[in-house]
Amino acid sequence: MDYQLLLLTIGVSFILAVIAAPLLIPLLRRMKFGQQVRDDGPQSHLKKAGTPTMGGVVIIVAFTLSYLKFSVINTDFFVLLVATLGFGLIGFLDDYIKIVFKRSLGLTARQKLFGQLLFSGIMCYLLIQNGHSTAISVPGTSWSFDWGGWFYYPFIVIMMLAISNAVNFTDGLDGLLSGVSAIALGAFAIVAMQATSLPAAVCAAAMIGAVLGFLVFNAHPAKVFMGDTGSLGIGGAIGAIAIVTKSELLFLVIGGIFVIEMLSVVLQVASFKTRGKRIFKMSPIHHHFELSGWSEWRVVISFWAVGLVLAVVGLYLNKGL
Repeated sequence: MDYQLLLLTIGVSFILAVIAAPLLIPLLRRMKFGQQVRDDGPQSHLKKAGTPTMGGVVIIVAFTLSYLKFSVINTDFFVLLVATLGFGLIGFLDDYIKIVFKRSLGLTARQKLFGQLLFSGIMCYLLIQNGHSTAISVPGTSWSFDWGGWFYYPFIVIMMLAISNAVNFTDGLDGLLSGVSAIALGAFAIVAMQATSLPAAVCAAAMIGAVLGFLVFNAHPAKVFMGDTGSLGIGGAIGAIAIVTKSELLFLVIGGIFVIEMLSVVLQVASFKTRGKRIFKMSPIHHHFELSGWSEWRVVISFWAVGLVLAVVGLYLNKGL
């Protein structure tokens, strides 16, 4: 597979994001599309109130243009496009309702779930038509199991919901999700090259360039936030890449930061409902470290570092090193 093509895709997507962000940020500010900050969160976040959000539009636009330009068109191409743009659209509607109609929760849980099931269902249809393998490999071993489509397709629907929401939970500090997702996508780009899936590799490369270009404006102190538009779109892309490249379980390692963030929320809620006690000072877990006295930048850098280690371990398990 052509490494130069992937580097070109990253470069073009990065430049598009860097060009688009300065054009969008003043527009978001004029339209008063500002971030609403939780009162029960870290006090240092109160000064972020009003910072333009919905900047994920930059990521989606830069990704789409570069992906359409450099990818070959086949079934995998459409699976990846449906996942990224479909989940990004759900996030866009959620952001739009929150900001324009002043509804703090945006889409209802039922509406969001319907959208996620809809686009996951379209993905499944395309995969079935393409004869996608229903076998699941265990990373680091030669063992795999295949319980057929009746198990596999409900599994990947649940997987898409879990990954997109886990990625969404990770978006809470300046530059945190942008950096962590770029690292995970870099690992999945290598996995895709080894799987000789050009659409998946180009998808990962296009998203890497988009999130790194966005990071220029999202690094602390952030000039813009991506909102659910960006986080759900990124989650959709990562989930679809893992599925297309048959590395479903490998996500648990490469995307370990996302898994940890999700588990921290689940454990916090479960503990409070069953015992009336919280495990963490605040969830997702990145806020726990903030409330423990860590600076925002220290939390972000630490999570990036852990994400990098997990990506390397994932590649090792995938026989990538």
